[in-house]
Amino acid sequence: MTFATPSTNAYIELLKTFPPRPITSEEELTATQKVIDLLIDKGELTPDEQDYLNVLGTLVYEYEEKHKPIPDIHGIELLKALIAELGLRQKDLIPIFKTESIVSEVLSGQRNLTVNHIRQLAEFFHISPAAFFEA
Repeated sequence: MTFATPSTNAYIELLKTFPPRPITSEEELTATQKVIDLLIDKGELTPDEQDYLNVLGTLVYEYEEKHKPIPDIHGIELLKALIAELGLRQKDLIPIFKTESIVSEVLSGQRNLTVNHIRQLAEFFHISPAAFFEA
């Protein structure tokens, strides 16, 4: 049987030392992460090692997507996360809050979000206004 993808002996040896399989438990996750750490600690990787690392990383990602839910955040915590994720600065939100000092007060918890703020933030970030309220 012949497959279209070429494989080298180095890649096959990596597969033999720790055969990648779908992760089904925390123990398997820990073992896979240890192999990943060993590869990363090695520094510069060969193309075979990089491919192997990508396969293991995909398996960890799939497991974590199913078993490690993202914490539910809302309100100011959601706003802070969005600002960080998008690399924004407080002054980028002045059109919504009118002044940088109001942005600062909201982010520090000294001032609450108003209905108008929530509506404009939802529009600005393209998310539902409901995301700012606790479920």
